[in-house]
Amino acid sequence: MLNISLTILIEEISKLIRSLLNRKALGLDSILNEVLKVAALVIVKDLAKITSYCFASGIILKSLKEFITVVLYKEGKKDYSLLGSYRLITLKNTLVKVLEKHVANIISKAAEEHRLLLWN
Repeated sequence: MLNISLTILIEEISKLIRSLLNRKALGLDSILNEVLKVAALVIVKDLAKITSYCFASGIILKSLKEFITVVLYKEGKKDYSLLGSYRLITLKNTLVKVLEKHVANIISKAAEEHRLLLWN
């Protein structure tokens, strides 16, 4: 059985926000990662409360589930009728990136603790 805390600590949120890469494309929320990093100094406590509530209740705002997918040509391909000639780029809301990183960290930690993945 996995013991996963539904409470997200302020330190965790701060660390996740700091780990976001700068100079990435905007999602529907139009929040640059650089801006969130600066704003986090003021709003990190509220973000921790909100994200903890989302995990505990299982409620995620509809606007956080929306994203944009852009299709780009891969340069130098001979046949653009093939799917492999294109690259999909997903533009997610900045806050969703933080939530996803948190969930990924939980899954990674659980996989390591319970030896769910075999490493060669």
